[in-house]
Amino acid sequence: MEYPIDGILLIDKHEGETSYDVVKKAKHVFNARKALKVGHAGTLDPFATGLLIILLGQGTKLSNFLMAGEKKYLATMRLGVETDTLDPTGQVVRTSVVPQLTPAEVRGKAKAFVGNIEQTPPRFSAIKYKGTRAYKLARKGLDVDLKKRIVTVYSLEIMSVQLPDVTMKVNCSKGTYIRSLAADMARELGTGGHLISLRRIAIGSFEVRNALSSSALSQTGARSLLRDKIIPLRVALPGMYEIQVSEALAKKVRNGYQPTLKELNKGLSTSDCKDGYVKLMSADELVAIMKLKENGGIGYERLKIERVFS
Repeated sequence: MEYPIDGILLIDKHEGETSYDVVKKAKHVFNARKALKVGHAGTLDPFATGLLIILLGQGTKLSNFLMAGEKKYLATMRLGVETDTLDPTGQVVRTSVVPQLTPAEVRGKAKAFVGNIEQTPPRFSAIKYKGTRAYKLARKGLDVDLKKRIVTVYSLEIMSVQLPDVTMKVNCSKGTYIRSLAADMARELGTGGHLISLRRIAIGSFEVRNALSSSALSQTGARSLLRDKIIPLRVALPGMYEIQVSEALAKKVRNGYQPTLKELNKGLSTSDCKDGYVKLMSADELVAIMKLKENGGIGYERLKIERVFS
């Protein structure tokens, strides 16, 4: 093919389809390469829409690094109606009267959900509980006692209050469940509630406005359309510091060798390395991602190679 297979695709997932449905469409587009690995970074529930990063070939090794970034969502919750799934796909389990809340009151309560907060993941989620996906147990009516965990909400902006609906924009860390956030906030507002719509608008520096509609993957000529849409491995990690290495050293690294910082001829400061990760590049090719640690607060020392790219 004329275009790179290793990389990522930004897809705008439609409501009603699963994340795996989108992966299957992408695999079909590349049917000439049946051995090609295709995956995705960060599941979106079927009712949700928005940015889904599809991983192609060597790009499947980037999932953890891509999902470590901040996520941005546009969400609408409906007060007064609670469902077992915390979203519109579930069964109604409780209804209540919605107080006559003012926008100022809603914004005031929302402030408590900014920062590091405790959150219990939904029972209907892909988190494993005693070795089984929680949603599988929940569907059977079995008890699922998921532990609370700390997540970070960097910002929460109330966009509109049209009771019983409240729309908000959320900027949060990896692992944050907007369904749980909405349910917890609804209780704080004096009533129950559930999420009726959710749209992921950004993952790190990637935005849904630059994504290809998932319906385009099923169109005739999709393969040609994707030619200019595949983001190469190097560009897929725009915020990660990179070091150029020689072709000879790149070959050694790909064969299992772990270079020292002296060999890389580069001293690294805290400001250079976000989260201690560095890309090793040979010309425009991504060779490896290295994880570094601080050495007594005066710099970094080599720790290990995290991922190698052939």
